[in-house]
This record gives sequence, C-alpha cells and structure tokens, in this order.
Amino acid sequence: MSEVSEIKKTIKDEMSMFEQKFKQSLQSKVPLLDRIMHYIIKRKGKQMRPMFVFLSCKLFGEVNDKSYRAASLIELLHTATLVHDDVVDEANLRRGFFSVNALWKNKIAVLVGDFLLSKGLLLSVENEDFDLLKIVSSAVKDMSEGELLQIEKARKLDIEESVYFEIIKKKTAVLISSCCACGASSMNQSEETINKLHLFGEKVGIAFQIKDDLFDYTQSSLIGKPTGIDIREQKMTLPLIYTLNTVDKKTKNYIINIVKNHHKDDKKVAELVNLVKEKGGLDYATNIMKSYQEESLKILSEFPENEARKSLKLLVEYVINRQK
Repeated sequence: MSEVSEIKKTIKDEMSMFEQKFKQSLQSKVPLLDRIMHYIIKRKGKQMRPMFVFLSCKLFGEVNDKSYRAASLIELLHTATLVHDDVVDEANLRRGFFSVNALWKNKIAVLVGDFLLSKGLLLSVENEDFDLLKIVSSAVKDMSEGELLQIEKARKLDIEESVYFEIIKKKTAVLISSCCACGASSMNQSEETINKLHLFGEKVGIAFQIKDDLFDYTQSSLIGKPTGIDIREQKMTLPLIYTLNTVDKKTKNYIINIVKNHHKDDKKVAELVNLVKEKGGLDYATNIMKSYQEESLKILSEFPENEARKSLKLLVEYVINRQK
C-alpha cells in the first residue's frame, strides 16, 4: 500500500474530510439500512475513485465543496454498482468479506443498491449540481448497457475484440472517466477541458480492466497458482479473445468446449490458462494495456505541471503495476 500512500500525500486532508462527508451521506433512519451502511463503510476498498476526483480537481486549484460532492456522488454510485454486481454475479465475497447479498439476501441487496443510487442523485439535485448529475447519469446508463452486453455475448462465447472494448469502456472505464470529468467540472473548467479529462480517465480505465484480466492468468500469492476465476465465470477476457482469434479451428473448439462445459474443472481450467500463455495471449494483452497507459499519460502531459499531475501519473503507473 506504500504506492497508494505516496499518491494520497497530495490529497491527504481532502481524503480525510471526504471520509467524514461520505459517512454522513450514508445515514438512514431505517435501522436495518443503517447497519448495512455501517458494514459497507467498514469494508471500504482503496478508494481510488475519490482519489481520481480530487487529483483532477487539484490540476486547477484548491478543492471546494462541490468537489467533495462530486467524490461522494461517484463513490455512492460505485458502491451501488458493486452491491448490484454481486447479486448479478451471485458472488458471496467482496474484498475478502461477505457481500451484502450473502449476509442479507438478494432482495435486500437490490434495495440497498437502489438506496445508494438515490442518495447520490439527491445529493446532486439538492445542491443543483446538474453538470455532475449529467456525467454520472450517463455513466449509470453505460454501465447497465455494458453489463447486459457482456451477459448477452457470454452466452455465445464469440466476442470480437471490438465488442470486448465496447463492454469494458461501458462497464469499467466509464466510472474512472466520470471521476476525472466530475473533478474538472466541479472546478468550473471548460467543456473542452472536461472532455479531455474524461478521455484521460477512459484510457486509464481500459488499462485497469486489462490488468484485471491478466490477474486471471498470473500466480496468486495466496494459492501459488493462477486463479482462472474469469474462466470459471465464463467471462471473456482479452488474453482469451486473442487466443481464440489466432488458433486453428480444432483448438478453438477445444477452448470453447472448456469454457462452456468444463469451466468448473480445475485441471481443464489450468490447461486453458497454460494454452493462453503459450499462444502469447498475455504478452498481447500486456502490450495493449501499456499502449493505453501511454495514451493516457500523453493527455495528462498537456496539463500544467504541479503536484496533482505528478500524483495522477503515479496513480496511472500504480493501475498497471498493482499486484491485486
């Protein structure tokens, strides 16, 4: 976590203030909801998204009240999507702890996600932050479409690379691009500047997702072998798509058969992981990830140099060098 601490140095006070404000935004008079919100706060992640918001703000000056609302809005949305994602994926764990749906069942988890989303929307409407609301509402729409597109395509297992990028742009990258755009918008920047930061965030978000894809084929420090979780969940990752597009018909059918019918078989999953490695799937995905990283840094270099820009550069590097 030392890399993250280094990045947070520039926004230490802002992150501390944000935690207080975010906690306040989750309060509810319904005891059950209050208990669940308390559980969610205690199990917070690395908080990368508020970091992107504040660092984007500080490219242009000091953080203001609207910037805090922007960070809270994004974090409320992000938390809502995680709760709903766990229901969609039937996942019982989130960040090593039980998910909301594992402890309180799907019905309550769906309502909790709705509550978080409505809290974010109200925060914007009550403060007339319609510019932030527009960015985030567009992101919610894209994320829903991306999730549905992935579900639809997963059934056929014939995802083209262009469709893969459309899915991850909508599912993952849009949240990071919204962070950067909201940060700039809260500082009253021009539409051109907001769009430029939105594009920066999108490039970083795509690199972030490809890095996640690569984890499926690399050693897990906990179990000492590749996880293959995405294969088990029949998710099409970039290394796998590349392999499917480059092997002969017989091998392609063999791969599809494993993903379709033997995705719970440890031995078969391990075979597929090795095959993807042999066929250069990891090298290909790594090179694509690095090209997105370079494109994002090129956009960043167009902004005046200051501490926030340096920290954003470190954050981009962390995204593709992280170990989990």
